[in-house]
Amino acid sequence: MAKKLVIIGASILGLLVVTVLGLALFLDANQFRPTLEDTMSRALGRRVTISKISVAPFSGGIAIEGLTIADDPAFSREPFLRAKAVTAGVDLMPLILSRSLRVESFRLEKPEVVLLRSAAGSWNVSSLAATSPHSSDSSVATSVTVFVQTIKISNGRIVVANVAKDRVEHIYDDVNLEVSNVSYTSPIVFHATAKTPGGGSADLDGQAGPFNRQDATATPLHAQASFKHLDAAATGFVDEASGIRGVIDFAGELTSDGTLMTTKGKATATHVQLLPGGAPAGVPVVVDYGSSYNSRTQRGTLTQGEVHVGAADARLTGNYDASGKSTVLRMRLVGQKMAVTALEAVPPAVGVTLPAGAALTQGTMDTDLAIGGPLDHLVITGPLGISNATLTGFDLTGKLGALASFAGLPKTSDTVIETLAARLRVAPEGVTADALDLTVPTIGTLTGAGTISPNGAMDFKMLAKLRRGPAPAVTGVAAVVSFSQKEGIPFRIGGTTSKPAVAPDLGSVATNVKSGLAAAAKNPDTLEKAGQALGSLFNRKK
Repeated sequence: MAKKLVIIGASILGLLVVTVLGLALFLDANQFRPTLEDTMSRALGRRVTISKISVAPFSGGIAIEGLTIADDPAFSREPFLRAKAVTAGVDLMPLILSRSLRVESFRLEKPEVVLLRSAAGSWNVSSLAATSPHSSDSSVATSVTVFVQTIKISNGRIVVANVAKDRVEHIYDDVNLEVSNVSYTSPIVFHATAKTPGGGSADLDGQAGPFNRQDATATPLHAQASFKHLDAAATGFVDEASGIRGVIDFAGELTSDGTLMTTKGKATATHVQLLPGGAPAGVPVVVDYGSSYNSRTQRGTLTQGEVHVGAADARLTGNYDASGKSTVLRMRLVGQKMAVTALEAVPPAVGVTLPAGAALTQGTMDTDLAIGGPLDHLVITGPLGISNATLTGFDLTGKLGALASFAGLPKTSDTVIETLAARLRVAPEGVTADALDLTVPTIGTLTGAGTISPNGAMDFKMLAKLRRGPAPAVTGVAAVVSFSQKEGIPFRIGGTTSKPAVAPDLGSVATNVKSGLAAAAKNPDTLEKAGQALGSLFNRKK
């Protein structure tokens, strides 16, 4: 008897299922299309259009084809969102029995969303869900209720563009979003992931709401954020023409009350480059980071900026303004007693490369740099000082050539730098060093100024006051050396930072050594030897 009851029950259940599926298959769900379009248009404040609606009984809902949501007309006439296929979760029994449509969830497959930023800094998403009147189709008497509790987006694409910059597009692929507890009056829970331009990834997990219907971007938010291998240039954070490059990893949290957003976490930047002709730095820059940003004024303040490059530490302070076409920085970087061994891989970022085989093996650096201007033309200025440093694998005495020989300077395989001071200006057009003052115990004091182009080409005018070495045997040369120790010998540094070339400033030297030659003129033999020595100095015959 029990077995028969089970068979009868199963048969009745199967009959009910077949009946429901049959009714669902023959039901014309497309009759709900005008009303659903109107209902969604009212909810989103944007015109919503649907190509076709059909019943999808096996997925527990209806299938929507060709869904589009219009953009804010102030930004674009193209759709804000396109989705070829959408599954709406509905309660099938009211749909079948009373032809009443109750929508409870949406799942969008491979949608494309276009986010646009205006010259004033506002976004097209701001007006989404704002109350906007749309006419209803009174000819449709079917009941439609939209009570969405979950929204899912799978394999989506987000296109981000700035209309003030010729709408250069940055594509975020494989966007996945899951939103639950959807409500206008209470926080919603969300989790979002995406692939960022340049091969990175983003992950956000948190709560948002209550929803701000006047400005969607002013909705309160709290989220844990993780960005990996974020390419600063590819994502559009900086203008590619600026030459600024870098890959960023960030882990931290974001909190917003709708106007004031605070961010706190740790950012690690690798392959940093600051000039168009520079090369990626060979060491990562780590920043313990905190920021406070006002979305109304589009201005922010750096509340924490502890910068670490290996064992070298510095402090970054200041503020920024994102209200214009390009974000403007006003920052200050201060570092004291920083180990130069940790920093020697940083100079390539500004087009400066140490000579082949050379390395800084000891010493400290002090700096106080102002960082200002728009991101697409950033300028860094300020003093830099190095003390008690050793540059191994580079003989500066040998680079001075005959200048060193005349003064009897010893040959060395390394260069010991007692002090180096300069005032720097680093900009997209290159590096300028003024008030350069270098003291090398084995050589003397070298002073001057010059420039380094973005590709590393050097052009420096210098003056060498050589230390006193063994007295030269030739009287005329002794007079020249004596003059150089008192007044200095002008010379130039050319070539590149990786292969510098040192040569006397012939015009200046010819004028300055007259007094030395005059002392040797009374003795023709001595004058002859002095002329030969000077010919060697000028790299030409007497």
